[in-house]
Formats: sequence, C-alpha cells, structure tokens
Amino acid sequence: MNHTIAAISTNNLGIGAINIIRLSGDEAISIVSEIFTNKKFKNADTHTIHYGYIKDKNKVLDEVLVTLMRAPRTYTKEDIVEINCHGGYASTNAILELLLKKGAVLAEPGEFTKRAFLNGRINLLEAESIEDLIEAKSTSASTMALNGVRGKTTKLIQDLREDMVRLLSNIEVNIDYPEYLDELQITKENITPVLSSIKKKLTKIVEEAENGKYIKNGIQIAIIGRPNVGKSSLLNALLEEEKAIVTDISGTTRDIVEGSIFYKGIEYHFIDTAGIRETEDIVEKIGVEKSKEMIEKADITILVFNASEEFTKSDKELLTLIQNKKALIFVNKTDLEIKLSTPDMDKTIILGSTLTGKGIEELKEEILKSLALNDLSTKNLTYLSNARQVSLAKSALDSIDKVIQANQENIPVDMLAIDIKSAWEALGNIIGESYDDELVDNIFARFCLGK
Repeated sequence: MNHTIAAISTNNLGIGAINIIRLSGDEAISIVSEIFTNKKFKNADTHTIHYGYIKDKNKVLDEVLVTLMRAPRTYTKEDIVEINCHGGYASTNAILELLLKKGAVLAEPGEFTKRAFLNGRINLLEAESIEDLIEAKSTSASTMALNGVRGKTTKLIQDLREDMVRLLSNIEVNIDYPEYLDELQITKENITPVLSSIKKKLTKIVEEAENGKYIKNGIQIAIIGRPNVGKSSLLNALLEEEKAIVTDISGTTRDIVEGSIFYKGIEYHFIDTAGIRETEDIVEKIGVEKSKEMIEKADITILVFNASEEFTKSDKELLTLIQNKKALIFVNKTDLEIKLSTPDMDKTIILGSTLTGKGIEELKEEILKSLALNDLSTKNLTYLSNARQVSLAKSALDSIDKVIQANQENIPVDMLAIDIKSAWEALGNIIGESYDDELVDNIFARFCLGK
C-alpha cells in the first residue's frame, strides 16, 4: 500500500486502437509528470484529460491522452493516472518499463481492486462482483454481477444483519439492565416470529444462490442413453451444428463430446456421453464409466429413449441411475413408428425428433423450468454467486436453526445470543466486515492484471 503501482489494464495486448496503462498511489502524478510533455498536467484539476507525448529523455515513445483523477474520488481512493497510448507491444511496453524505472512498482493481479477494498471504497462482496462482471459471458451474468457491484446484494446481507443486531441488542439490555421495564422483554413467545422471519430470509438467499451459480457458470447438462438412441444427433440439434459424429453403428461415441450455447441469457454446456450398456470392449467400457460419472457431476441429465424401439431392461436401469437426480426424458425418433411404452415415472417427458427438430425448443425451455430459471427477466438477480459466499450464508442459517431449536427447548434467552452472534458474524464475513489476510490475497489473485 506504500508503493505506487502500475499495470497495463487493456486485455490481449497487441495490435489495436489503444492500450491503457494505469497507475495508483501517492506518486502517480509526479511519476507521470516526469515523462509527459504537457507541463500543465501536474497541477490540473481532477478528472481531466490531457494531450501530449511520453518521452524517455529526448526520445518520444508515443502520442498519448492522459487522464488525471485525484484522491479520494477514484477507484482506489488514491491518485490515479491512466495513459491512453496507441495499441501495440512496443510502445505500450516501453511506456510501462519507463514508469517502473521512474519508481512505480508492477501491480499484482487484482491489486487495484484490492486497494479499493482495503481503502474502504467497496466491500468484499462488491469486489468479487467486479471480477464476475469482467468475466460475465451472458447478459444475465452481467446483470447479476452489476447488482453486486451496485450494492444491491450487499443490502440483502446488511438488512439481515440489522435484524439480528436489533434482536441481540434487546437480549443484551434484558440481561444487563433488567430494571428497564420499558424495554421489550425478550421471551420465547415474542422471539419466535423474529427468528422465523430471519430464517425465511436466509433460506431464500441460500436457495437462490443456486440460481446465481447457474447464471454465473452456466448449466452442465449430461446427455445419456443406450447406444444408437440419438444422443449425438440430439447434441447436434441443440447446438445447431455437426459437433458429434453420427452413424448407424452402435457405440460410435466412446468419449465425451461437449458443446455450449446461450439460451435466454444462460449458458447451456452439453456433454454427449458414450452409450451405456454392458460391453467387453475395453475402450467402450471406459466411455461407459465416464458417462456414469457425468450423471453425478451434471446439474441436470437428459435421458434419451428411442421411440421406435420397445422399452428394454437397459432403459429401466438407466431410469434407476437418474431416479434421485434432476433429469428430463427426451423420447427421440417420434417421426418413426412408435413402439416404446414407458412405465410411469416422475420425470418430465418431451416427445421429439432430432431429424425434424420437433421438441428441441421445448427441451431447452424445460431445462430452465426444472432449475427454476425461467422468467429471469422478471427477477432482480440479486444472488450470491460463489462458493465462499454461499458457504458463509449456509453457516449463518445453521446457527439460526440452532437458535430456533434451543428456543423450542426452553433454553434461557441469554444463551441464544451466542448462536445469533455467530450468524451475524458469518454474514459479516460475506461482505468483509472481518477478514483473513490470506483469504483476501487469494480472492484478488484471481483477478486479471491491471484491475
């Protein structure tokens, strides 16, 4: 924090219109003033742009525009200077090297955002949302990340913590100042609805965090079935390209074939697997084992049946594999004579044909419905979005469950304060009210250089 840091902030350094080199720190303005030909720059007003040349002694390195932003109204709450130079390796690297020679230190990945957090401009949840915004692949992921950056997700956490603080305050007053009869007397009866309200809000946050994971990372969808039922054809139809090899020979697909599309703001990542059957072929057997592994790893599974064949023992075994999983049934080849008669099952069935395209759009829509992701445009998308945040929210929920259980068992009210405070602290860790230095270092190390 004592050094002035510098880094190239534009991605894919190479031939392009412009590159941006960013500096932050107490010496950012004076360092740039030494190499910038515009002498008015050093004493200029904040948030202004200046034209001139960057020179190394008498050698002109580039024609530039330099943006000046004075603390504290900056991204890091420190003085920031951004040099907009022409795109290209040579001039950009030459300017960066000159800045380092003049006393700047090369920034670590995420160090600009880390300083914004440590200087109190943003909290930890907002910092992680900035990373999510940079990496967002879809409009939904971008919207969710932007809600985090703007503090909407933080407000959910802060409102819950305020509910807990009010409850803790009343408990503490009752313990320390029992003579204050005008204060609310905390009893089993009047604490129960407060705890129920807190649990309801926390449960909603935890459950909707699953949506956040899908929006941020996409949905992993395994396509399984017996050999030659049309799994590879289904993959190609979903992707609208010839991704997988399709033949009439059983067992053509022996390894994982993958492909992705975006559907209504969500990334669908399809995994076409080898046909599952008993086989003595060593290579095919490995593929079958991989297929079974994908059922466990996938967020949702599509089990494909062949409508032109009768229901078999192998089909029944496949139904057993997905019995307790999120799964859909796609009955393919309905354009042929239908011989399939499936038993009653609790899974959604889509009738279709990869040859005619029937059922493909319906299948895409059912994936969203199965994961409660339909009508995202009507939702505010203020979700927790990573494992750290969700783990802490679940920890808070566990603590509240303990409080509710203890309250039902008539444990003294003052003893309940311990677990309420644990829940309050867990939520505080989400937004960085308290933190471990190593945790912070690990979080910001995932950021791109220059951010």
